[in-house]
Amino acid sequence: MFSQPGAIEPDSNEGIKRLLTDLIIATAANAPRSRQRRIGPSEVGDPCPRRLAYKIMDWPTVNDGGDPWPSIVGTATHDWLAHALERHNQTEPGRFLIEERVHADDGTVSGYRLSGSCDAYDTHTHTVIDHKVVGDSSMRHYRRNGVREQYRIQAHLYGLGWENAGHTPATVALAFYPRGGMLGGLWVWSEPYDRQAALDALTRLGTIRDLLIALDPESRPPMWTHIPATPSGSCRFCPWWRPASTDLSIGCPGELTNPNQANQAA
Repeated sequence: MFSQPGAIEPDSNEGIKRLLTDLIIATAANAPRSRQRRIGPSEVGDPCPRRLAYKIMDWPTVNDGGDPWPSIVGTATHDWLAHALERHNQTEPGRFLIEERVHADDGTVSGYRLSGSCDAYDTHTHTVIDHKVVGDSSMRHYRRNGVREQYRIQAHLYGLGWENAGHTPATVALAFYPRGGMLGGLWVWSEPYDRQAALDALTRLGTIRDLLIALDPESRPPMWTHIPATPSGSCRFCPWWRPASTDLSIGCPGELTNPNQANQAA
C-alpha cells in the first residue's frame, strides 16, 4: 500500500518523535500537579492578585503553559530525591520526613484551608527543604538577585505547617538543581524560619478572598477590572494569560493591566 504524499510513516524518525511527543503531552496533562484545583502553598506568594483570584475561583483556564518538559524533569527529579532521602533514613532512621502533607491554615487566618506536600523536613537540624529544578538563566538570576518572593513564602508556609504539626522549624531552605549541567551547580538558599512572613501571606490571601466575595465577578464579570494585576515576565506561564484580551472574565492580557490598555495596543 502506497502512503499519501507528504504523509509521515509511523516508523520513521519523525513518526516516532510525534508518537512520543503526543503521549508525553497527554500524560503530563493528566498528572496530579496539572489537575490540582485547590490553591497550594506554592501559589500563595504569587505577586499577582488577579492570578490568585482566578485560582481561588477555579476559573476556566485559557493557556496551557507551553512545553511540559521542564515540569516533567522537575517531577522526575523530585521523585528521585525522595527515594534518595528514604534510603538515607535506613542509616539514620527518622531523620528526614519526606513528602508529608502539612497544613498551614485551617481557615482561621485566610478563610481558606491551605495544605501542601513538603519535599523534606530534616528533624536533626529542624530545616524545611524544598527542591527546585531550574534552567541556566533562572539559576544565574537567583544567584545574582536572590530568590523569588513566591518561593520564599512557600518555604515559610511549609514551616508554619510543620510548626502546626508540633515541630520546631528553625530554617527554611530552597535547593536549586540545574536542569542541565552537573551536580556541582547545585545552589542552596536559606534563612531563619519566619512565622510572621507566613501569616502575612495568609492574611493577604484572605484579603483577596474577601474582595472576590464583595465584587462577585462570577455574577458580575465586569468586576474583574477591580482586581489588580501585577504584570511580569511570568505572565506567559499563567493559565489565564490571553494576549490582548479585553474581557477579563475570559483571560488577562498580562503585561497590559486593564482592558483599556489592551484596546489602545490593538
